[in-house]
Amino acid sequence: MLTQFLKRRSLLSALLLIALSLTMIGAISAAPHPAIIPLPNGFQPEGIASGPGTTFFVGSIATGAIYQGDFLTGTGEIVVAGEQGRSATGLKYDPRSGLLFISGATTGMAFVYDPETGETVAEIQLATSQPTFINDVVITRDAAYFTESSQPVLYKVPLGAHGELIEPINVEVIPLTGDYQFVAGGFNANGIEATPNGDTLIIVNSTTGTLYSVDAETGAATAIDLGGASVPNGDGILLRGKTLYVVQNFLNQITVIKLNSDWTSGEVTGVITSDNFRIPTTITFFGGALYAVNARFDTPPTPDTEYEVVRVPFK
Repeated sequence: MLTQFLKRRSLLSALLLIALSLTMIGAISAAPHPAIIPLPNGFQPEGIASGPGTTFFVGSIATGAIYQGDFLTGTGEIVVAGEQGRSATGLKYDPRSGLLFISGATTGMAFVYDPETGETVAEIQLATSQPTFINDVVITRDAAYFTESSQPVLYKVPLGAHGELIEPINVEVIPLTGDYQFVAGGFNANGIEATPNGDTLIIVNSTTGTLYSVDAETGAATAIDLGGASVPNGDGILLRGKTLYVVQNFLNQITVIKLNSDWTSGEVTGVITSDNFRIPTTITFFGGALYAVNARFDTPPTPDTEYEVVRVPFK
């Protein structure tokens, strides 16, 4: 009798444990994602990228530090310490290699980190002349492409089949030609995305508000016809299927554009705004929503200045 009782009690305990676990999982999945995720005070963020699982990364313009946060909990920590002489604007995580690629702004460099260890995997000199501002980055199946806001070029860093850097690291400078209009003294190529096969890149010129479809091999650019519309102050961009999301920083909005099949024209289908926007710069996607970084470029940075990531509905 005692043996049967103990067996029944053990089975009951196991069933209760399973029920409790399922209840906890349901509670977590049902919990609302934070609408505002705080970043460290004084961080001076600009770029954001989705990482593995529920994580995201944000870079600091001021120090090049990398913050890893969690979309679900809103918590996080610095995983790459800042250094004097470094900077981080655009960034992309490559799930194939687990590496994080960083645009280095006025340093003229790209930085590659292992976010699990905080190790610097590579420092890559992209620009060889001044002025320079390495602004954003996108990763395709065989390369990382970086935008240059101060010169009419893109930079290409070839990658291996699994996203690994190929030694020795070779930087290819790709002149932007065709329809591309470069404004001397302006802030030109900014956000960058790639079509699924990686053959075509999409970039935005912040000064002119023009979007371009760019041949990834030659740099030949075709202005994307928006039917008379434009996206001035265009910053980070995000492509989901045929829908392009363009952050317009000082306008505190994200413009939604439906592109055609050959990426040469599109129609503005909506504008996303939020009372929580404070000069958003870049965006990423997670769990049916967009997440934008508030760079607060209209606020003098101090060690106590507050920064955040804002969640907005996905259209």
